[in-house]
Amino acid sequence: MFHIVLFEPEIPPNTGNIIRLCANSGTQLHLIHPLGFELDDKRLRRAGLDYHEFSGVQEHHSLQAFQDSVKPTRLFGLSTKATQSYHKINFMPGDALLFGPESRGLPDEVREPLRQKGELLRIPMVENSRSLNLSNSVALILYEAWRQQDFKGAV
Repeated sequence: MFHIVLFEPEIPPNTGNIIRLCANSGTQLHLIHPLGFELDDKRLRRAGLDYHEFSGVQEHHSLQAFQDSVKPTRLFGLSTKATQSYHKINFMPGDALLFGPESRGLPDEVREPLRQKGELLRIPMVENSRSLNLSNSVALILYEAWRQQDFKGAV
């Protein structure tokens, strides 16, 4: 229904949590290289992931390769540098939700075209906050998008 896209993720436990989140929500996870770890990293396994959960993970050599292959309905980037809040968006099946690396977020060359199309979003926070943890951010946005679809496919 939705695509979660992690652009150059760096921290294995965050990605492990997101793999499990995607498996439990019927969401496709896409990892954009380079990764800051190996997918067979023992820290990913520590999250209790099994092979079924890994089956929903696709790797892409670049963001453009992802877009060419998947052709998402829309591509929304999440950034602390955005001005538009995620809660004002009507998410649709086929939308892709793009999150940057933990240490630096989405680079300017990825962020700016999204801003120009009105597809750069932020999570509201109190003043002087740096950012939320990546896996928390993904969960928050994904569940809002899924809620808007009345949790289609959930039991």
